[in-house]
Amino acid sequence: MNEDNLTFEAALAALEEIVKKLESGEGSLDESMTLFENGSRLAAQCTAMLDRAEQKVMRLISAESGAEVPFAEEA
Repeated sequence: MNEDNLTFEAALAALEEIVKKLESGEGSLDESMTLFENGSRLAAQCTAMLDRAEQKVMRLISAESGAEVPFAEEA
């Protein structure tokens, strides 16, 4: 699987599958470590994609209104 070309949705689905496999506890230690490493890369990739999307939205809001509008924090 080439993780660099995945969409956010595909990367998230792959990450969810890895979590299911790890939670099952059926794999060997080596398999689990490989899954964990792949999951860590996918999580970082998803985070980076979300960060880029947030930055783009902030630029669009800023360009439209002339002022930066931060996202509201959810409680």
